[in-house]
Order: sequence, then structure tokens, then C-alpha cells
Amino acid sequence: MSTSKHAVHFSSESDDHGTPQDFFDTLNAEFRFGLDVCAAPHNCKVARYFDKDDNGLQQDWRVFPREAIWCNPPYGDEIVHWCRKAYMTWKLNKETVVMLLPARTDTHWFQTYILPYAELRFVAGRLKFEGSESGAPFPSVVAIFRSPNQWN
Repeated sequence: MSTSKHAVHFSSESDDHGTPQDFFDTLNAEFRFGLDVCAAPHNCKVARYFDKDDNGLQQDWRVFPREAIWCNPPYGDEIVHWCRKAYMTWKLNKETVVMLLPARTDTHWFQTYILPYAELRFVAGRLKFEGSESGAPFPSVVAIFRSPNQWN
């Protein structure tokens, strides 16, 4: 295992990369999140959330009308499952799902579940995740699966 201080961002060694609060607050003002599907008690962003024990991949991601779903998933091998779940929730339930992802545009999960369906907002610079001493060693993107019922 690499001893690089950034190695954790390229592996599934840690899935506890909390979203920067000010970054989240800007998105929340636009989307009004009603559910954080991949959180921990110490880094959840809204009152209703699923943590590791709840296994958000096994839960129903429905929210009240005029609310959206927030997902900052683990960035390791299981990211494909979170992207698939977000895509299916949008496609089948017509829910708005907003994801914070590493901008790995060459990956299968990005090409299959994100690029064809989501509105993309590439983040300028490198995010400094909660609990991190420095900025992420990778670019980030916000992927938005927008419900046709989502207000503008």
C-alpha cells in the first residue's frame, strides 16, 4: 500500500471524505436536499441520511416533492454501484439526484451511468474534503440527474 498522503483518495481505504460544508451549502440552496444517501453521523449534510449500517445501496431513495437527493459516495471500487443506483433512481422514480464524484471521465462507470444522462459541473480547482489536510489530488465533478418535476 502506498504511503502517499493522497493514496487514500485513489483507493477504497477510506470512504470518509466529507463534503466541504460551504460547497454543499451552495448546492443545497439550489436543490434543497431531503436525503443524504451515503453519510456518517459526523459528516451527514441533512437530517435524513443513510450511514454504512443502513447500506444506502439497499434503501429506497425517494424524497418529498421539491427535494433532491445528495450522494458523495466512496471513491473506491464500489463507486460504480452508487452511480448505477443514482441513475436507476432517476430513471425509474424521477427523483433528482446530485452526486459529488471524482472526474474520472475515462472510466466505465462514468461513461455508462454519468456522461449520457447527467448534467455535469466540473469543479474549478481541487476540493479540500472535511478532515483532510490538503486539497484532493484529483479533479471533481458534480453530476446532476435532474427530475422532470424538479423546479428551476
